[in-house]
Amino acid sequence: MLKIMVAGGFGVGKTTFIGAISDIAPLNTEEVLTESSSEFDNLAGLTDKTTTTVAFDFGSLIVDSGDGLLELMLFGTPGQARFADYWYDLSRGAVGVVILADTRRLDISFPALTFSEQAGLPHIVAVNEWDGSYRYPMHDVRQALRLHPSIPMVTCDARERSSVRDSLLCLVKHALTFTPPATSLLDAR
Repeated sequence: MLKIMVAGGFGVGKTTFIGAISDIAPLNTEEVLTESSSEFDNLAGLTDKTTTTVAFDFGSLIVDSGDGLLELMLFGTPGQARFADYWYDLSRGAVGVVILADTRRLDISFPALTFSEQAGLPHIVAVNEWDGSYRYPMHDVRQALRLHPSIPMVTCDARERSSVRDSLLCLVKHALTFTPPATSLLDAR
């Protein structure tokens, strides 16, 4: 079994990403957005968003590794920064993190990037190509996110199973070659 986190800002497509690939009906903790959450949950650019993850999403996928069947357990984080402390709990035992980014709101990617770096987890950035989002050259997105050249970056469509699969494969390949930093915040918790 491999545990993989799917992180990113509010509304970037984490629930959709897991739902597109999971072999089981995904478990999600979606709740309806309320007027009282509007001061915390910025809906700019998200005209159709009516729900949000309040704990985590979970999906499972069985893949043939060549040496036998392997189960990938996918855990999607809530996207709001106020839940960031919970990400540490979700990350225990994870082999890595797929960070979804939305070019309409790249700034909301920074908390997930900072978390992954501080936790010492291998991570990749998957730029989710939503309808209506501008397709920037990848080097421009990399520069805007201030990504180190060693961090893989891919484009994906969180609605398409094959695209999600390719993102997960990229993370697993990266995790196999990842050298963790000397210290990790997970050790300090």
